[in-house]
Amino acid sequence: MKVRHWGLAWGLAALCGVSAVSAQTVLEKVSAGGALVIAHRESSVPFSYIDPKSGKPIGYAIDLCLRLADVVRKKTGMKDMPVEMLQVTAANRLAMVEQHKADLECGSTTNNAERRQKVAFTVPHYITGARLLVKASSSIDRLEDLAGKKLVSTKGTTPLKAAEQANRSHLMGITIVEAPDHERGVEMVEKGEADAFLMDDVLLYGLAAGRPHPAALKVVGRFVTTEPLAIVLPKNDPEFKKLVDDEMRRLITSREIYPIYDKWFAKPIPPNNASLNLPVSYLLRDFWKYPSDQVPF
Repeated sequence: MKVRHWGLAWGLAALCGVSAVSAQTVLEKVSAGGALVIAHRESSVPFSYIDPKSGKPIGYAIDLCLRLADVVRKKTGMKDMPVEMLQVTAANRLAMVEQHKADLECGSTTNNAERRQKVAFTVPHYITGARLLVKASSSIDRLEDLAGKKLVSTKGTTPLKAAEQANRSHLMGITIVEAPDHERGVEMVEKGEADAFLMDDVLLYGLAAGRPHPAALKVVGRFVTTEPLAIVLPKNDPEFKKLVDDEMRRLITSREIYPIYDKWFAKPIPPNNASLNLPVSYLLRDFWKYPSDQVPF
């Protein structure tokens, strides 16, 4: 009995040790000399993508996250805090934050109720909606026009789930396939492997602008979804979340965010030095009047 008792005691102690390690907050980790890990995407233009010249991640969300990194340095007093960049995909981005392998996911991720069960979000940096990318010669103008045709969307995204739900509930007869990333989705439309690519319209404009023949593609249709895009944070880390939320609100209310926005949406950007010519929408402008991490979705 004594042996069993001690075995149980050691087992409980081990479990407590694991819990203590996993409960370490981001600010505690950084204060102890750890790196701030920023997760980024490969082709979420203009939010988070790889610059083909430098091979480094760039974009609107990356610039915002580097601002947040500066605030973490000041808060912790760790002036030499290292920042590590971790490339993620649409399929694993939330898991990387949930598993504490990344501290911030800086891309084009939608804040919705399902995802808030696993991770936290800060104030949205963009509000968009999913539309269709088709060939310029295509007669497709809306989701209903895809009956009997093939639609592609990126694995692990809210537009993909919305398309699948609409297809089931309205018996549209659309063949829906998954692409591993946004770049492949565009490529499938270009090659005739799919009739349309469903994704956030701002991403579609950015992806099309970076193709060899941008005029061969067009964005069409009504919004299939409404997508408040926000930086992802670990759940149950209130001190870190407050620091990030406060800085995002400050950037917005001070209007410091507007030049950062214009850099990526109103001016020429890599890789082709083309401008998206997308001013701040009325939806985003209204939301930023009272910036909050609370969204009605």
